Amino acid sequence: MQSYKLFKSHVTLLTFFSTAVMSLILSTANCAVYAANEQNNVIYWAGCGITKKAFMAELASAYEAKSNIKIVLEGGGATRGIRDTVNLRIDLGGTCRMTLPEMDHSELHASLHPVAWDALAIIIHQNNPVSDFSTDQIKAIYTGKIKNWRELGGPNAPIHLYVRKGAISGVGYAIRQYLFQDGAVDFDTDYVVKSSGPLEKAIEKDPYAIGITGVSSARKRDVKIASFDGKVPSYENVRNGTYGLYRPLYLVTGPSPTKKVQDFINFATSSEGEQIIRDNGTVPYSDGLALMRKMLIYGFGVK
Repeated sequence: MQSYKLFKSHVTLLTFFSTAVMSLILSTANCAVYAANEQNNVIYWAGCGITKKAFMAELASAYEAKSNIKIVLEGGGATRGIRDTVNLRIDLGGTCRMTLPEMDHSELHASLHPVAWDALAIIIHQNNPVSDFSTDQIKAIYTGKIKNWRELGGPNAPIHLYVRKGAISGVGYAIRQYLFQDGAVDFDTDYVVKSSGPLEKAIEKDPYAIGITGVSSARKRDVKIASFDGKVPSYENVRNGTYGLYRPLYLVTGPSPTKKVQDFINFATSSEGEQIIRDNGTVPYSDGLALMRKMLIYGFGVK
């Protein structure tokens, strides 16, 4: 028995050291890749798909023409944008939510740089006759209390609620916090997709679909953007704060961004970068003074 306990303790110790060595190897490899990236004319960006579709492609193209620095863009969602940046897997990230260090301690080391304002948009198929939803109706749809379009003045057909996988995705987390003030609430649906892109594409095709995404990317889809509590998420309604579901869009760095990355952030928040964001129908962060005031007074949500 004593021999078995000694053997078990040796195995545990060996496992601990193996895990530690592997973590060190992976960390060293990531740092080596990061250091190599800093020597070339490429910035690797990944993260929030809504930010990517809204204006990042145009910002990246303009910056490449100006600086000869290429911005390689990938999606993957807000969580990837934060965690891959602080873990040195990419140079720069994008997120549409705040950091959640209670979910993952690595997020504590992220620095968020606000660049724009987005709104959560309720989208449905273009042929759907329904055009306005109240807060209570949306909450009832997400919790399964309203399941047929007839209850909303639409056709006698089941509601196909499309949601993003994962409770801490940018949109999923925002819906839970803004509408329910509960980050753990479950949504009652079988229509779960991987990211915002597939959600938007599904709603383009499904006549009985509904979902919530960022208005900055929804504008570039063949969908109907409904009003919410009597307000449409127009550029002006987002800018002046009269549309209730708003949120910032951030660029993400580690605590000490490299000069190459900082130069791009400076460009994105410059007058030239802000005009590119405006030209794509999105509100630059510095234009949303009303939202900044509301944020300081109320936080985020339906106000």
